[in-house]
Amino acid sequence: MNCIIIDDDEMSRRVVEEFINRTDFLNLTNSFSNAVEAINYVKQDEDVHLIFLDIEMPEMSGIDFLKTLLTPPQVIIISSKEEYAIQAFDYSVTDYLLKPITYARYFKAVSKAYEVFNKGRANVDVEKEIFIKKNSSLVRIKYNDILWIEALENYVVINTINDKFTIHFTMKSIENQLPSVKFKRVHRSFIVNISRITSIEDNSVIIKLNDVKKVVPIGKSYKEKLLNEINLMNK
Repeated sequence: MNCIIIDDDEMSRRVVEEFINRTDFLNLTNSFSNAVEAINYVKQDEDVHLIFLDIEMPEMSGIDFLKTLLTPPQVIIISSKEEYAIQAFDYSVTDYLLKPITYARYFKAVSKAYEVFNKGRANVDVEKEIFIKKNSSLVRIKYNDILWIEALENYVVINTINDKFTIHFTMKSIENQLPSVKFKRVHRSFIVNISRITSIEDNSVIIKLNDVKKVVPIGKSYKEKLLNEINLMNK
């Protein structure tokens, strides 16, 4: 989930940046000290999913910034004053946090935003495809053809039915690009296509295809979530 920060308070920005870095499902793409600088970025970048927005800023307030957006992404207000809350919620903001914010309160807000985000992604046609650059060409890959994705230093390796592709991408970024209803992070270094799992044995996911058998480790912090989501899928 790609996000940006708009806040003229440098200390506040640093706190939110640190919180975002500790949150697996968020990817900070930019940080701005005023709303004017952020306007063009937001309007030109359709991949901004969440904005952390201050209200009282020079040149343009957070409320004035919201007025410029016809179809705004989700917004979490971070303000030192309560008095703007009613006005902010008129713009359907996801949450309103008072400074100084705690990680617990922040995480409650971003979890709410992530739930909304995932509901929207659940409506994505999971048979869609992506294009991967290989040499000088772009190769079309259907989601269903992807078996698993593996981290390799500063790259990721996308293993498909017929081929594999090594691209300069982070695991966090590739995870954000794929529909969460179909692809699950099971380890710091692995993402798997749920529909390609043939079995789960102890702390491993098994993927079999013809003569290929891949044993993917399940990280401790991912196991409970994976099993819960698979159970939900089987109900």
